[in-house]
Amino acid sequence: MPGRQRPGRPSGSRRAWGWHPLTADWAERVVEATPVRPGDLVLDLGAGTGALTAPLTRLGAEVLAVELHPGRAARLAERFGGEVRVLAVDLRELRWPRRPFRVVASPPYQLSTELVRGLLGTDRLLSADLVLQRGAVRRLSDGGVRARHARRYRLSEGGRLPRSAFRPPPQVDSSVLRVRRR
Repeated sequence: MPGRQRPGRPSGSRRAWGWHPLTADWAERVVEATPVRPGDLVLDLGAGTGALTAPLTRLGAEVLAVELHPGRAARLAERFGGEVRVLAVDLRELRWPRRPFRVVASPPYQLSTELVRGLLGTDRLLSADLVLQRGAVRRLSDGGVRARHARRYRLSEGGRLPRSAFRPPPQVDSSVLRVRRR
């Protein structure tokens, strides 16, 4: 059932979930650097309360906001009404859309590798701009994950985000992992 905690999952507090939402100005910068155009289907994975969702909707994208935390999912639905489809599911259980899509997201850092592998495993991904821990971005853009998918996708490090781009700031540096279909 969406929203239920699995055994061993953290409680709903910001600290337990490790939640570090982007500030509005940095979310805007991340979205401006993407290839998203009006009418594109865009997934915001780990949408929180909509820092990235808001500029994506202003661009005219069709946004699917995915957020496991029940309180934040409810706030998203309330904030965006029928303008955004909100799914309260675990990212590891998400089924990719059946039509071409893009991803612009700041997902939970602990899911970085698993999430990127899942995205690269679909043939409908057009692009992804993922705010991740800088070390993970370097590893994913330089390592075996990139090599295995080199014929279909190009992975590279995009812009860097200072810790002050988040409230509260995380203890690690962050960058954007850019995934582009060849």
